Amino acid sequence: MILVLSLLFVSCKQEIKPADIAKLNGYWEIEKVVFDKGEEKEYGMNESFDFFEVKNNKGIRKKVMPQFDGTFLTSDSFENVTVRFKDDKTFLDYKTDYAKWSEELISISDKELVVKNQQNKEYHYKKAAPINLLNDGKKTK
Repeated sequence: MILVLSLLFVSCKQEIKPADIAKLNGYWEIEKVVFDKGEEKEYGMNESFDFFEVKNNKGIRKKVMPQFDGTFLTSDSFENVTVRFKDDKTFLDYKTDYAKWSEELISISDKELVVKNQQNKEYHYKKAAPINLLNDGKKTK
């Protein structure tokens, strides 16, 4: 029974292709974290989003804060990101002046992103868009 479930789980894993990496670009809002023993932590409204900009498997990730007028506050800090393909898996390798770490890219679509860190925590994100709560008639970008 365990073998059958294991095979089913492995066969359901998304095969990530180099063309899928372009879907990473944009704003992502965390929805939940699934811990290694199956417990989940749900997130409601988030004060910050992750912004990815990746081209030719290299780019940046930075934290941004959505504003009521549809814009985002940003800082000068960011993490360099390199996409790495190894043994049928895809990894996001991060680097700052102070640290290096990796996350496995589990799945990516136009609307959802799942990554797993080295502590086996899965981070589930949904694609985010600017929100204009001021209704000032201006179009958000």
